Amino acid sequence: MSSAPSDSSAERAEGCAEGCASLAPRHVAIVMDGNGRWARARGGLRADGHRAGVRPVRTVIQECVRRGIGALTLFAFSSENWSRPREEVMALMALFVESLEAEIPELHAQGVRLRFIGERVDLDARLRASMASSEQTTAANGRLALQVALSYGGRADILAAARRLALQVERHQLGAEQIDEPTFAAALALGGLPDPDLFIRTGGEQRISNFLLWNLAYTELYFTERLWPDFDAAAFEEALRHFAVRQRRFGLTGEQVEAGRGRGGAPGAPGARGVPGARGAPSAPGAPSGESGSRGEKRDGDATGR
Repeated sequence: MSSAPSDSSAERAEGCAEGCASLAPRHVAIVMDGNGRWARARGGLRADGHRAGVRPVRTVIQECVRRGIGALTLFAFSSENWSRPREEVMALMALFVESLEAEIPELHAQGVRLRFIGERVDLDARLRASMASSEQTTAANGRLALQVALSYGGRADILAAARRLALQVERHQLGAEQIDEPTFAAALALGGLPDPDLFIRTGGEQRISNFLLWNLAYTELYFTERLWPDFDAAAFEEALRHFAVRQRRFGLTGEQVEAGRGRGGAPGAPGARGVPGARGAPSAPGAPSGESGSRGEKRDGDATGR
């Protein structure tokens, strides 16, 4: 969380000014919350807030490319967001198409590979076509793996993975005893990517809202009061500095982690027992995302900003 650092965090931060770059996350996941409140505070419509939220998306992508962060996953529209007013949903769908058509040339030039995760069946045909075209255009890029979660739900993602594996067992393509954590993780929407190291949520809420439920098991959580349209490069830097001074234990004691560092190791190194993303998962997208399952029940549905 974005509260004041503990004494141990403060001690680790002493030498961070020059060393934080080496402690950057491999994968960042963001819930972009607060667009609606940002617009209301300015006397505007919710759609105005969503449009203003395009700028920080562009900023965060540029920062990830500049800093060599390998993967970025953005929660753009949740499966629960379909319950919002039809006018807002339609405006969002139009904005997605407009943004894709405007941003893809620059993303391609920066070496960004774009993928969409979530259930596409209910999306507008023009949007689905734009998504497919964007994925095809950027498929060979390897500088940044950018995933946009659209009509996505974490529970539906897990259910869809379970169904895919069950079907393989039924067809005798896979033995039930072969289903372990790496096999299950590979069947999820983020299969082929390391789990997020850092989760950021703007807008002041402190929950993950049905986002990447399996993948966030050992992720560092960072919450900020800043509304998404106000999230700039300095705010992203602040989140990265918060991550850099965290001691990631993965079930070990603090003493074990420090001893490992002293031997040149680090928590999260490949082969470490219980470390997500440490079982040979590549740092670039490999496996197809797959479609998430059916819509979940209505909850807070914050992906597009409240």
